Amino acid sequence: MGQQRNWAENHEYAGSIVRPADVDELRSIVAGADRVRALSTRHSFNACADGDVIVDLTGLPTSAHIDPAAASVQIRGAVTYGALIPELGAYDLAVHNLASLPHISVAGAVATGTHGSGDTNGNLATAVRSVELLLASGDVITVGRDDPRFAGTVVGLGALGVVTGITLDLQPSWSMHQQVHEDLNIEEWAANFDAISALGDSTSAFTRWDTTIEQLWIKSDAARPLPEDVLGSPPSAVDRHPIRALSADACTEQRGIIGSWADRLPHFKLGFTPSAGDEVQSEFFIDRRHLPDAARALCSIEAVMRDALLISEVRTVASDDLWMSPHQGRDSVAFHFTWVLDNDMAASAASAVWRALEPFGVRAHWGKVAPFGPDVLGEYEHADAFIGLADDLDPEGRFRNEWFDRIFRS
Repeated sequence: MGQQRNWAENHEYAGSIVRPADVDELRSIVAGADRVRALSTRHSFNACADGDVIVDLTGLPTSAHIDPAAASVQIRGAVTYGALIPELGAYDLAVHNLASLPHISVAGAVATGTHGSGDTNGNLATAVRSVELLLASGDVITVGRDDPRFAGTVVGLGALGVVTGITLDLQPSWSMHQQVHEDLNIEEWAANFDAISALGDSTSAFTRWDTTIEQLWIKSDAARPLPEDVLGSPPSAVDRHPIRALSADACTEQRGIIGSWADRLPHFKLGFTPSAGDEVQSEFFIDRRHLPDAARALCSIEAVMRDALLISEVRTVASDDLWMSPHQGRDSVAFHFTWVLDNDMAASAASAVWRALEPFGVRAHWGKVAPFGPDVLGEYEHADAFIGLADDLDPEGRFRNEWFDRIFRS
């Protein structure tokens, strides 16, 4: 296959892209490559999945084996959440959380610590029971929760092997509703952040870091009433897109209309282009106790971000114990930034955000635009253990690339 780009078309892959049809063909490709990386739905915005040889996993089988008695599902290949959801629906089962768009692959989301949101919801990787890896040796291993390597393997950043299977926890399906509140004072929102965040099972604030929270999206179990008012703002009478100028047709139903968890947890419907489409994304995480000060810091650089920023979203993610998870060891606030489709502008703005949040122990989303270098490891207490695990499972460094080396080998 020729040169190809990621979903947002802001990154052109440097390596040759091959699409194996089965694990045997994948094993042969890995054996013949000096360095190899894997990708599927191409929702990363940086070079984390780039390499000399790039394996496109979308040609592998996409089967899902659901075990209702064990409340688990084993998936293969590049299964997306959008493809998995209907199969779970046949058993009235669900995963605990979803990202804002269901278009992404399960393996890619897990490997980068992609999160979903909610005060008590761990990121998507916390649902993993086991990971199946094809190693550089050609062996296939399964690492489960009882394996001492598990905490380092789940958010593996593609550096340990090719993920050929994942087993996830399941739970009973449930119904949800959501509504939007508009034009909240940003200082009042920050001062009351914990109380406002707790109004829903998942709460998102959208802002441009001026004086206003343009929209507050509250998603809750259908048995839980939605608030009648938030800081003087009643529920919106019309559906909204997070970027107000865009049509809400792409967004999941609002205005308190009850629907399935799968049709309310994401912001965007599967059959539509999510977010703005033409965009670059960054995302940064801090300990949630620093939210008021961090919000003031971001407001102070509003002019620096203005020309690059389409919208910013603030969410929460519960703590976990996965070594390279951006939420390891701390309940987190996530600051998401949707930038215009201009790599230079996005990189400059992302660097400014990093500097503003650095006093608060900032971590970056592994698959998005950030000033990645060895300095980003300062907030990861298990980074050395992860490097040791990578050396153990991949002693020749076959699954590393320039992006990985710049962070972990500098």
